[in-house]
Amino acid sequence: MTILASQNTGFFLGMLLSFVAVAAVVALVAVILALASRIAAQAQVAGEAVVQVRETTDVLHEIETTNSHALAILDGARTARKALTG
Repeated sequence: MTILASQNTGFFLGMLLSFVAVAAVVALVAVILALASRIAAQAQVAGEAVVQVRETTDVLHEIETTNSHALAILDGARTARKALTG
C-alpha cells in the first residue's frame, strides 16, 4: 500500500504542476490578447489623427504660390507708387 501511495503522489503532483502550467499560459494569453486589443484601438485613433493632420497641412503646399502672388502684387504696388510719385 505504501508503494501505491507514493506512486499516486507523484502522479497527482505531476497533474497539479500541469494544471498550474496550463493556467499560467492561459493567463498570459489573456493578458496578451487584452493588450493587443488596446493597441488596435490606439492604432485606430492614431490613423484617424494622421488623416486629420494630412487634411490640415495640405494647404501648406500652397504657401509658395501664395508668396509668389503676394510678391507680384507688392512689385506692382511699388511700380505704381514710383509712377505716381515720379
